Amino acid sequence: MSIIPPYLKPGDTIAVVCPAGHMPMSRMRTCLRVLEREWGFRVRRGRTLGAGSGYFSGTDAERLADLQAMLDDDDVAAVLCARGGYGVGRIVDDIDFRRFVDRPKWVVGFSDITVLHLHLRACYGVATLHAPMAGAFNAGGWRGPYVGSIFRALTGERTGYRSPAHPFDRPGTAEGTLIGGNLALLAHLVGTPSFPDLEGCILFLEDVGEQLYNIDRMMRQLLRSGKLDRLAGLLVGGFTDCRDTERPFGQDAYQIVREVVAPFGYPVGYGFPVSHGRENVALKAGCRHRLTVGEGTLLAEWPGAEDAPGPRGNDLT
Repeated sequence: MSIIPPYLKPGDTIAVVCPAGHMPMSRMRTCLRVLEREWGFRVRRGRTLGAGSGYFSGTDAERLADLQAMLDDDDVAAVLCARGGYGVGRIVDDIDFRRFVDRPKWVVGFSDITVLHLHLRACYGVATLHAPMAGAFNAGGWRGPYVGSIFRALTGERTGYRSPAHPFDRPGTAEGTLIGGNLALLAHLVGTPSFPDLEGCILFLEDVGEQLYNIDRMMRQLLRSGKLDRLAGLLVGGFTDCRDTERPFGQDAYQIVREVVAPFGYPVGYGFPVSHGRENVALKAGCRHRLTVGEGTLLAEWPGAEDAPGPRGNDLT
């Protein structure tokens, strides 16, 4: 069972914080403006916005206090993390979620925010929104369907996404709780309290800037730890800006994934629009979905998933 936070309505308050890496205020202004003027929400700005003089948006204590305040604030309906980078894993064990669990709200973001998504699922069963962050609003991105999917998901629209067929697709149908995020964070959280039970779940994966041999190493960490054994299905998103070593590894990211999951029979869809690139749809992690892989891939929120309306994944413009 999952705890689904209340959906938002016009006039509700969205808090914007930076719990991990530093982000200049100049790169957040479009996001803050759109949330208020275009989408009709109130915005509460965290003290970490634009803060920090080094890699992080403040000290661990400052980032923790800012996030804690927004999670505890009863007037805040959702917490949008402005960027990822690295840093949530340094503070997650010190967050007090007791008040949050009593009055849950949507936590929004991806990349390093995967730590929060997985921790909230593993420890409290709370659904979250794996979705683009503040930088995606820039350069007209807020007018497009990927950033627009944040609004639709937060306001309660039942989500459904299609992506084109890929030669590596393994056909089939599955139903289960949707869980996932950044591959590196998933692999690094194995053995910690933040790693959720994946049995019967639909797992989605993406990553950025990794060397190919490291993708293989992380996938085999999930394999050896038994985390891939009992999935209901797998969605393979973008592996953006992957790099090879001077001596070529000999496989690309999708070939690596295909080889690792070859022993299993569940459906696998490749090329799904979740990534560090432009194609990154809002996914309700912790909610039940149906996955259909055949002539393309359809992921749709359950119930009634087989006829769920939604954008056409990679076909979106």
